[in-house]
Amino acid sequence: MSTHTVSPRVDPGPVANRPRAWSAWSVALAIFIPGISIVAAVSIWAAGQSSAGTAMPVVAPAIAPVVAPSPGASGMSGMPGMTTPASTTAAATTVAPHTPYDATLPPVGAGTVHKYIIRLKDETFEIAPGVRYQGWTFEGTAPGPVIHVRQGDMVDVTLVNGGAIPHSIDFHAALTAPNVSFASVPAGGSLHFRFRAETPGAFMYHCGTPPVLAHIANGMYGAIIVDPKEGLPPVAKSVVLVSGEWYLQGDGVKAPATLDFEKARLMQPDYVTFNGYAAQYKDHPITASPGDTVRFYVVDAGPSLDTDFHVVGAILDRVYLDGTTTDVLHGVQTQLVPAGGGMVFDVKFRDRGIFPFVSHAFAAVDMGEVGLVNVGNVSGTMSH
Repeated sequence: MSTHTVSPRVDPGPVANRPRAWSAWSVALAIFIPGISIVAAVSIWAAGQSSAGTAMPVVAPAIAPVVAPSPGASGMSGMPGMTTPASTTAAATTVAPHTPYDATLPPVGAGTVHKYIIRLKDETFEIAPGVRYQGWTFEGTAPGPVIHVRQGDMVDVTLVNGGAIPHSIDFHAALTAPNVSFASVPAGGSLHFRFRAETPGAFMYHCGTPPVLAHIANGMYGAIIVDPKEGLPPVAKSVVLVSGEWYLQGDGVKAPATLDFEKARLMQPDYVTFNGYAAQYKDHPITASPGDTVRFYVVDAGPSLDTDFHVVGAILDRVYLDGTTTDVLHGVQTQLVPAGGGMVFDVKFRDRGIFPFVSHAFAAVDMGEVGLVNVGNVSGTMSH
């Protein structure tokens, strides 16, 4: 058995029924969180009632009443039941130079049971140079930490909600009753469940609390990689790229931006990113040597747009569609990864040079969904 301390992927990093106090909690939420309406509170109460009586333990908050957050702390603007926050005049704080999200696939832990404690946090972070965003996260980053297991392993999850409102976690790799394992957890509460990872592939996890659009768009998503029992052909390097979209109310420069829910509904993002930050792998390319095969685990978290994965100057030599490990596609130029989907791509880099990887829907490239592979430590860059 392996016990994992789930930490941000930053490169330097028994049974109880659901508590029945949802109605009172909803009213408290309406009182203590500025901008949330009774309608929104009732909808949260209804979501809790719809899965009442589940067989998994949901621990009620053992903390003081929620302290009113600062304006815009809910991370939403234009969402049904939410008011648009007034303009914030707080001075921008000094932001440290960006450290890229480590795209390297982490190793699988020892044993066949993998325990994860995943903490939900409200955080302010950068999504582009000088652009800050007030979001909701798994373990403080968007995307959350990459989980890596083998087919047949047991994934043991304890979700701890340190945010201001209810959240949950939905694993696309799980075969489990959503009303039990993916139930919403109130602020200060926790939830424990297990599932066996029976299907190999690159999968998404995300918050499934309504409105799901808002929770994913605020940064609550990540990847779980399930290796097939028989393994895949060995490669020189494996990286994980999670596509996400950012819809900003405000520019995020003078003050942190929050979610513009109407933009999200219209699918009009300000930024589209790999691993949460616009074009971060242009300034910090993935490296390889001539002759190396790099395996890309590409997960599209959306919440709404697809990723048309393409590597400029190379061919997708092997394409593993979802859990397929036998009927593999060969010689593919561009492959669509749908929102909520994931695929695995093997690319062999024969020559020295700089090779961009993009979504070939080039509007996404213009909004930041682009990176580089530097093969052979060559100088220069590319403008993609």
